[in-house]
This record gives sequence, C-alpha cells and structure tokens, in this order.
Amino acid sequence: MFDPSSIIVGLEIGTSKVCAVVGDVNPEGALNIVGLGQSRSRGVRKGEIADPQLAEEDVRHAVVEAEQMADVEIRSVYLGISGGHLRGFNNRGVHPVASADREISEEDVQDVIKNAKTINLPSQNHVVHAIRQHFLVDGQDGITNPVGMLGARVEVDVHVVHGNLNRLQNAIRTVKGLQLEVDDIVFNGLASALALLSNEQKELGSLVIDIGGGTTEYAVYSEGIIKHTGVLAVGGDHLSNDLAYGLKVPLSRAEQLKIEHGSAIVKEGIKGETLSLANELGLPMKTINLEHLRRIMSLRLEEIFQLIAQDLEQSGLTDYLRAGVFLCGGGARIPDLAALAQEVLQMQAFLGKTNSISGLKSALDQPEFVTAIGLVKFGSFQQRKRVAKASLTEGIKSTIGQLFKRA
Repeated sequence: MFDPSSIIVGLEIGTSKVCAVVGDVNPEGALNIVGLGQSRSRGVRKGEIADPQLAEEDVRHAVVEAEQMADVEIRSVYLGISGGHLRGFNNRGVHPVASADREISEEDVQDVIKNAKTINLPSQNHVVHAIRQHFLVDGQDGITNPVGMLGARVEVDVHVVHGNLNRLQNAIRTVKGLQLEVDDIVFNGLASALALLSNEQKELGSLVIDIGGGTTEYAVYSEGIIKHTGVLAVGGDHLSNDLAYGLKVPLSRAEQLKIEHGSAIVKEGIKGETLSLANELGLPMKTINLEHLRRIMSLRLEEIFQLIAQDLEQSGLTDYLRAGVFLCGGGARIPDLAALAQEVLQMQAFLGKTNSISGLKSALDQPEFVTAIGLVKFGSFQQRKRVAKASLTEGIKSTIGQLFKRA
C-alpha cells in the first residue's frame, strides 16, 4: 500500500475513452506510475460532456479499475479538460512599485500577476490557467524572479487559457457525482506537453500535437516557457466519419478499416490494390479501393496540420520550433503520421515518448495515455509547490518562536 498523501491521480474524460492514471511521488520527488484504468467513452462529444449519466458510468469504471491495479482508494483527481470553447492567448500585467526604497517585494510580484489575470473576458468565461512567462523591470526583459531587484515598474507576461464556465462545470459535476474531489482542472494540451517534453526540448522550441477522438489540442514551448495553445474540434472520429461517407460503409466498419488498413500517406505502390469486405455469411459483399481509403484519411489529417501551421504562422512562432513536432493521442498510432506532419509543418516530427517518469510500461509507451500521465505530472508539481510553501511557513513560524523565547 502507498502513503495516501503521495498518491496523485490524473483523469481524462475523452471522446473515445476515459482514462484514470495513478502516480506515486517518492520522498525524492520522482514520479512512478502505479495504476491505470480505462473505459470506452459513450457520453462525450468533441471533448465535452454530452450525456452526464453515461459519462459518470464510464468514469466510475475507469476509476475502479485504476484503484484495483494500484491498490489504493482514489479520493481526488486532476481533471483534464478540452473543447472548442477553450482559448489561449498571451497577456501583460503592469504594476508600479510603491515602496520608498523601490525594492520589489513578493507582494509586488503577486499584484502584477493578479493584474495580468484581470482580463476583459465575457462574463460567462473562466480563466483556467494564467502561466507566468517572464518579468520585466523598468523595461529590462527576460527576468525570471524580480524579488529584491530595484525598480519603479514591474511587468509580467502570462499565457492565459480560458473557457466557458458552464461547459467546464459539466465535467467537474460528473466527477463530483462520484464523491470524488477535483484538485484542479488542467488543459489537456498542457498536460500532454508536460508528459513529453524535456527541459532541453522546451528551451529549443517544441510543438506538441495531441490527436484525440473528438479534438486535437496543441501547445508550443520555446525558451523554456509556454508560448501558445490551441484546440481544433476535429479528431480521429472525423476520420471514421469521412471514411464511412466516402466508402459508403457503416461507421463501425469504417473505424475498423481505419485501424487495420489506414495510413496518413498514400504511397505509389498501392495503386490498384483493393480490399474485399465479407458479410456475416462470409461472402464477398463489397470491394474497397485501398488508395481511395488512404487518400480520404490523408486529406483530413493534412487539413488538421495545415490549420495548426496557419495558426503558428500568424503567431510568429514557426521559426522558433527547433526541436520539432511531438505527436501523441490515439491518432498518433496512424502509420506514417509523423512523415505527413513533417511534410506539412516543414520540421522534424516524432512520436512522443513520456519523459522522466517511471512505472507501468504498458501505460508509458502508449500515445493515448500521454495526457492522463501529464495530468499526474502537473499534480506532482503542484504538490511540490505546496510542500515547499508549507516548509517555508514552518521555518518562519519556528524562527518567530525562537525570537519570542529570547525576548
């Protein structure tokens, strides 16, 4: 059995699957994945809850399976969120330093961050993340911590992710309906990047693309900080729909064809190749042109990458991605996907591998579990901050106690 205080759980309620991952943080702060539970997702559409009752059942199945594997009782989770309503942008906060000696204090830092979060958003929207990028003091930029510096004006750049409050609450209520607490909500694209990227890759500049069943999330890191995030309401399910329509087959058969014969690239050698689909009696029922099948998939995937490329171009980030593209999510299993991404985005592309995490090999090596593992990693960072804060507070209390004793 594990110490309950060291257990962190990530929960992703996706369009095609619900996934719960249990992590254990050892005293040195290293993260070990000890449990995994998953269930087919029936109550989610395009990354958002569409049928709360079905979604709750699927979450229960995944959580129970994770509890049994890890031999723990799950009481709270870090919940991954997605959906076309989520938006990310960069914002700057400004704060004049009021102290007579012009030394910047921790309070000044908190105030400038608060100012950066005060954004003129629609009333129904909620800030999910306001991630600090870097500070400026009297116009000098690239400062990571201005406390103790002298200056008349401190500024901070933050990356803000926000979304519709009611649509966020739907996922939270589904979890709370199972008597589980939500430690925090985390944008799935950010979680995936945390699981995959090393510090060096964040510094060099990397793009993480997570292709799920109903959505594609992406996040850009450069110079060690998050620069950009985005969501497209298009995923693997849209490929299946395209195939069902284009090949005139039922959706379940289209999904099967995608998995068994799909590819992101149409190679010259397959011209004229066909597949015979047998019916229940084993008789030839329909002939499918393999080139046609792969052309349909290739065009849809190319469109996804082109939309991301256009967004990065508009944001002026394309030239900063020196480490390349890292692909994850269930869609990353499509053969030759990295080759297509490389062709469209004009940079190196790789199938992402989880970074600096140990434990269940069955989970760590699968692209569809990256987000849930990233949620656990996010939770471990939060726990580390809380422990550091608590020990600092204890240290201050102890010092004050010593002073009182001397007095």
